[in-house]
Amino acid sequence: MVVSLATGPSPITTTIIPSRTESLFLKLTAERISTRMKGIAVVSSFIQKELDVDTAKAIMTEIMDMIQN
Repeated sequence: MVVSLATGPSPITTTIIPSRTESLFLKLTAERISTRMKGIAVVSSFIQKELDVDTAKAIMTEIMDMIQN
């Protein structure tokens, strides 16, 4: 579980509960959401195995599309 706060030029991000895999993906997701929303983002996920690049991009695109709408 990662929390990110974006009220200034760059987000502040911290890990609340360390994940076994995809910690970079969670951090990036939290930072992008908090920056886009100009607020706080709490991100948690259950990913059983490492994501490949194409899957990570697809998930990130889908999340950002949901936030825009």
